[in-house]
Amino acid sequence: MTVNNTHAITPQLIADHGINDEEYARILELTGREPTFTELGIWSAMWNEHCSYKSSKKWLKTLPTDGPRVVYGPGENAGVVDIGDGDVVVFKMESHNHPSFIEPYQGAATGVGGILRDVFTMGARPIAAMNALRFGAPDHEKTRHLVAGVVAGIGGYGNSFGVPTVGGEVNFHPRYNGNILVNAFAAGIARGDAIYISKAEGVGLPVVYLGAKTGRDGVGGATMASAEFDDSIDEKRPTVQVGDPFTEKCLLEACLELMATGAVIAIQDMGAAGLTCSAVEMGARGDLGIRLNLDDVPAREDSMTAYEMMLSESQERMLMVLRPEKEQEAKTIFVKWGLDFAVVGETTDDLRFRIQHQGQEVADLPIKELGDEAPEYDRPWVEPGTYSQQSPHLFAPPDDYNHALLKLLGSPNLSSRRWVWEQYDTMIQGNTLQLPGGDAGVVRVDGHATKALAFSSDVTPRYVEADPYEGGKQAVAECYRNLIATGSEPLAATDNLNFGNPEKPEIMGQFVAAVRGIGEACSSLGMPIVSGNVSLYNETNGEAILPTPTIGGVGLIDDQEKMARIGSADDRDVLFLIGTEGTHLARSIYQYEILEEESGPAPAVDLLMEKTRGDFVLAAIRSGYASACHDISDGGLAVALAEMCIASGIGATCTIDITYAHAALFGEDQSRYIIAVDDQWADMFAANSEGSGVSFARIGVVGGDRLVINEFVDLSVKDMKDAHEAWFPNFMGAGTVAQAAE
Repeated sequence: MTVNNTHAITPQLIADHGINDEEYARILELTGREPTFTELGIWSAMWNEHCSYKSSKKWLKTLPTDGPRVVYGPGENAGVVDIGDGDVVVFKMESHNHPSFIEPYQGAATGVGGILRDVFTMGARPIAAMNALRFGAPDHEKTRHLVAGVVAGIGGYGNSFGVPTVGGEVNFHPRYNGNILVNAFAAGIARGDAIYISKAEGVGLPVVYLGAKTGRDGVGGATMASAEFDDSIDEKRPTVQVGDPFTEKCLLEACLELMATGAVIAIQDMGAAGLTCSAVEMGARGDLGIRLNLDDVPAREDSMTAYEMMLSESQERMLMVLRPEKEQEAKTIFVKWGLDFAVVGETTDDLRFRIQHQGQEVADLPIKELGDEAPEYDRPWVEPGTYSQQSPHLFAPPDDYNHALLKLLGSPNLSSRRWVWEQYDTMIQGNTLQLPGGDAGVVRVDGHATKALAFSSDVTPRYVEADPYEGGKQAVAECYRNLIATGSEPLAATDNLNFGNPEKPEIMGQFVAAVRGIGEACSSLGMPIVSGNVSLYNETNGEAILPTPTIGGVGLIDDQEKMARIGSADDRDVLFLIGTEGTHLARSIYQYEILEEESGPAPAVDLLMEKTRGDFVLAAIRSGYASACHDISDGGLAVALAEMCIASGIGATCTIDITYAHAALFGEDQSRYIIAVDDQWADMFAANSEGSGVSFARIGVVGGDRLVINEFVDLSVKDMKDAHEAWFPNFMGAGTVAQAAE
């Protein structure tokens, strides 16, 4: 064996690759010698946090991942869930946080491109996208620029590729000033008997490079994503990838056409760590070796080194193990679509990862150890502290309830996101049934007369900060309620766990407690985690983001004619509160915006109650009782009623039981919904509610052009809508993303 070793391996170089002393000692043991520069880069790529999950793996294993509908859980490019009639939904959520802060347009755009590839790599045609975005304080000097760039990047890529963006979140908090979050979700539909995975099988088979050419963009991106930010952030700009959605669209069509020929044995997206990660994962999962010749890799730049080629994260690329007899047929397909197709290696039986470049062997490493033996840390952690429950009387009531409600409706975290989602194509493909702005996006399943899928993304970071365990539970419960509120049966979830530095015991404690809460909620609510992503080291100069474990959920609607909407209530409909009077004001939007405080405990989530009420609401919608439905979350009952009025354009007159008015109106107690019922069915619905044992109250009637709640609130629908719609356009100072970015 000859291994080229022309680059001195120094302690500083090792540290620059994110490898500590213990890890390097293990690398020396496994390599059997000092690694080459290229090998050091490969070890760094495979063993960094972003690719290996070395700080989180222990805890991720505790999450529920199985269920009667689960076809593939975590470990593949995306999760796969059965939706009946031989079809499956394929979905996943991933982060592109660090790249989006450094270069917001390309960072967000390539985040969308990467998650779409995860879905269609498995043989699914993408049908829906979402994004969960967290930005710093609105008055921070970078926030407006980052919002404009991220929104433009998401729209620029998703719109050009041709997938509807049907939901998501946008939130602001000073703790994201130095480290924004961009979590991208995609879902696709495939036949259950035509799913493709990354496990290579067979010796001596061609390994084929597909898609766009390799450049220097993104070199070291995975390592950069596994480190904290500091004042040298601008030096990391070259590690951000550049995307081309039109090439990706061609890659989608070529891959699906190729899969239909039966030529594909295994296929893997080149995402984080590019050619390195895709090749190692394919070989390691199949107990095979891989030999690559980099001279055959299509390159768009001259004189690229082996190190650069192996660690490039250039976009729109795939790696495939091909049936040899299908090679010419496969090549013809990719040439037709204007894409590169090159045999760059073969599978072997020696369990080695061998790299040739310019006539020299520049890497010879044990592939199983690269892929399967990354360090797995049991990081020190401390149990997060909790707060004692607080009585509503400890929180000051507003001087003017009308003013308080208008301020909440027009606040950065509750105002309409129309300015954002109107930059996205929400209707492309022609299957969108519910636009963003409701509880969940809904998309018709093409080829089925009645079937649809609902999608929601949720987490309340201020709850997780106060109590990671309850906050983790609440993230799942909120996602569950949003799916239920459309009339969909929650099927499964994906997670995107965004936290600070896991080497700090208090941060690791947040992670452990949040995962515990997520696991309990997923088990209780029947929403197994089938895919996901962990994003750690979200800190700048030592200040961590709010802990943000985003949950993306998918629900099934059997009959779209019985789907519920937030704004479909009619005159004379009777409004019912499912749940109890509001009491919890700690960590609420009311506390944050009106009292300008952040303190106290998160609201508790009773999972048995959550499931019982959810089952009842779903049955009510599917039985045709609900003309409209909305879950109660941020801002409490008053904001939920206002949002329903704004969405329908019709007012409501409500009389509710009140102990403490501000808590009843703005409390964020969990497991609650508002249902509008046709007046002719209201008595029967009340009787059914009584018989079910679910807490409920008849609280009002739909009609008029004002929202009236007892003697406390009396506002016109127009004034509420004006307040709700004004903040985002005023903040961005322009009607379009392009103008705001200038």
